[in-house]
Amino acid sequence: MPASQPRSRARDRNNVLNRAEFLSLNQPLKGNQEGRSSSRKQSSQAGAAGAQNTNPKERRQSQQLPEEDCMQLNPSFKGIAFNSLLAIDICMSKRLGVCANRASSWGGARSMINLLGITGHGIPWIAGTLICLVKSSTLAGQEVLMNLLLALLLDIMIVAGLQKLAKRKGPYDINPGLLDYLTMDTYAFPAGHASRVAMLSKFFLNHLVLAIPLRILLVLWALCVGFSRVMIGRHHITDVLSGFVFGYLQFRLVELIWMSSNTCQMLISIW
Repeated sequence: MPASQPRSRARDRNNVLNRAEFLSLNQPLKGNQEGRSSSRKQSSQAGAAGAQNTNPKERRQSQQLPEEDCMQLNPSFKGIAFNSLLAIDICMSKRLGVCANRASSWGGARSMINLLGITGHGIPWIAGTLICLVKSSTLAGQEVLMNLLLALLLDIMIVAGLQKLAKRKGPYDINPGLLDYLTMDTYAFPAGHASRVAMLSKFFLNHLVLAIPLRILLVLWALCVGFSRVMIGRHHITDVLSGFVFGYLQFRLVELIWMSSNTCQMLISIW
């Protein structure tokens, strides 16, 4: 019996399942258990002291995580499709921003693209309409010019209101120019230039007698001005496309509230 006891002890020592690291999985040693319990008590005491020192308001804010920091495990199909289209829009807009700065691939053409964009600003169009209205001597011309002035003012107010609601930034961090601030065209969605040139081109096609080459040039001018804003890095592709849509809707609105010749003459006499 005494010889069998040292053998069993040696066998237990050689058995890897009886080692401390394996015993801790099922039945942890008393020394480790006591050490862990003491460390837990110390950490709980330190946490309680820190919780007492923190402000109750901060404690509530830490407990309630904001919704955007939480992971959405089961997004809807609409959410996935919208985020995918948004990512494609941003990627394509950045690729097409070839004149966003001087270091871009088409940086040398930036001044020419800026000059093309000026033709779609609201301030030059409003100033030109007022000058033509002063010099106009026919009733038909004054009627068309007064309604054009109304359309330009409506375009500025509608686009500025939509941009304030959306507050979407452009694909590049580019500060708006002076004319952009005057027309309140400081955000990206929708593109003010695109809505304006779409409204103007549709207005001229409906109310001016133009030859077919001039009509084609008018449509090409509107498209070039709209997509020049993508090339310069001020707007996304969807901003320009939505601007074209809003410009057409603004034209339809002006057609609905079209001022007659008598109304225009009364406003001109008051002015």
